[in-house]
Amino acid sequence: MQDLIYLDNAATSYPKPELMHDRVREFYARCGVNPGRTGCDLGLEAEEMIHSTRQQLSRLFNRKLHEEGKDKDPNRLIFTLNATMSLNLIINGMLSRGDHVVTTKVEHNSAIRPINHRVRDDGVEATFLTPDEEGYIDPADVDQAIKSNTKLVLVNHASNVTGVVQDITAIGAVCKGHGVPFAIDSAQTAGILPIDMVESNISFLAFTGHKCLFGPTGTGGICVADDAEIRITLFGGTGVRSAYPYHLEEYPYRLEAGTQNLAGIAGLSAGIDWIEEQGMEKMYLHELNLLGMLQEGVADTPGINIHGTRCLEPGKRVATLSITVDRYDPSDVGTFLDVEYDIQTRTGLQCAPLIHEHHGTAPRGTVRLSLGPMTTEEQIATAIKAVNEIASHRNTPPTHHSPTHSHETTRSAPGVNNE
Repeated sequence: MQDLIYLDNAATSYPKPELMHDRVREFYARCGVNPGRTGCDLGLEAEEMIHSTRQQLSRLFNRKLHEEGKDKDPNRLIFTLNATMSLNLIINGMLSRGDHVVTTKVEHNSAIRPINHRVRDDGVEATFLTPDEEGYIDPADVDQAIKSNTKLVLVNHASNVTGVVQDITAIGAVCKGHGVPFAIDSAQTAGILPIDMVESNISFLAFTGHKCLFGPTGTGGICVADDAEIRITLFGGTGVRSAYPYHLEEYPYRLEAGTQNLAGIAGLSAGIDWIEEQGMEKMYLHELNLLGMLQEGVADTPGINIHGTRCLEPGKRVATLSITVDRYDPSDVGTFLDVEYDIQTRTGLQCAPLIHEHHGTAPRGTVRLSLGPMTTEEQIATAIKAVNEIASHRNTPPTHHSPTHSHETTRSAPGVNNE
């Protein structure tokens, strides 16, 4: 694995900072008890670590409030297993029969599928807005789509397929004008792009911990605005007021049930510390510069097609590039990169079928190359050379496609590689 060039950071960041690994090992070995379920010293210390991580994340997503000395209520920072669980809690907690939701064709299946279930099972009405040719949503389209029964607008902050970053501040202003709650999926942006919930009028921010926040898998959450409310859809133990027969109304218990992922949250806290040490803007510009190098290195190669925006303006793109190579199935290109060049990418539909339909890359999808702060110029130079060499052989009969090569159909255990 030492020579591996990892270009699948949109799936999960890798390698993770050593600080994160050290924190998980140290904290769980020293204090791996059930937090909040006992008055003993270790239980209290575990609960304090969780609370301090709520504070870290609340500040991260509400920097202007923090700078003004008006810290966000940290109890409205809810921990979940991932962004998918967060989006399910938001969608299921905000939509009922007769309601309308506005969302987009840029979304990941973690939003598309729960919305489709509410449409099929509960009679909810959904509008999926179409982006422009590059993949951007026009805030005016959001304005026109909102109706009297619209109860939620949900937008993917950045596409996990092409990296386009939506103008959430403009969209949030539209939602505020209509008095409609606004939710964002920040799976590709939380930790690498600044997000301010007040500035962008965000009611619910869904995040994952294992991507740009550099925490372990199995971590994520929702940051709920102080003036927003969400219906309880998850019930169980909280370690508080156990004799009460119903789930507690107050935050964070309102949206949390059961024992927390103590080791994961400790690692997530370390990931945030590492971001602050490195500097979010410095990391982002490093990734964006390498993305420009990669894009320029393959853009003019015969047979290579770039899908989605080519914009490299800061704030409008994260470091993700989707390509196809003429006469090759994307999964075969991914296999060549893996086997012949030790380059790991992601091929297929990347759990976002609607944006692939929009860009004309369905049903086989693309080869996605996504960069991270650990990516180097040397690695990008190798990737450019590898992709161009594969494209140079496009006039010879490509290797027969086998479904076992497709990242969409197989993995080491049954299931789907959801991001």
